[in-house]
Amino acid sequence: MCIIFFKFDPRPVSKNAYRLILAANRDEFYHRPSKLADFWGSNNEILSGLDMEEGREGGTWLGISTRGKLAALTNYLQPRQDPEARGRGELVTHFLTTDLDSLSYLKKVSVEGHLYNGFNLLAADLRQLPDPAIEDQGREYVQPILSKYAAVCVRGPNYGTRTNTIILVDTDGHVTFTERSMLDRDPTRWETSTHEFTLQS
Repeated sequence: MCIIFFKFDPRPVSKNAYRLILAANRDEFYHRPSKLADFWGSNNEILSGLDMEEGREGGTWLGISTRGKLAALTNYLQPRQDPEARGRGELVTHFLTTDLDSLSYLKKVSVEGHLYNGFNLLAADLRQLPDPAIEDQGREYVQPILSKYAAVCVRGPNYGTRTNTIILVDTDGHVTFTERSMLDRDPTRWETSTHEFTLQS
């Protein structure tokens, strides 16, 4: 199980405050191939890690673009996985590469969600401030979920937390993206990298 914590304050009072603080763990089988977070090839607009498993190549669990689009995905346990379902990582990739705003994209996903195994998807447009009238909507539906399978850091013999990511966006739109990734399926070896950029105005 992956886990994401985030605090979003679209109008921070202090100049030294952050508009967004996001911390995420990716839990995955150690043998599943993936690329560390970096800007995509010739496209220096999107920053993310990439899934390299055959048939799922190009999907991702967390990414951000210089245009201010942010998406993150967690899977959830379900009694039976559909081996023919589409790769959930494409949900993040498609949002980062489409011109749809987050609300339109999430509406589209709500219609197509049955094509995937279970997931939670976070999509945001960091350059757009939310309407104050709708900022509080939905809070009554948010319920804490406790499960023996959920933990801040999962460590098993073949499965566990492989990646920790922190994203900070300050009041000037400066983004700091720091990723700590397990090396060579070895829970004792880790590599940390940091990318910084400013959101396009």
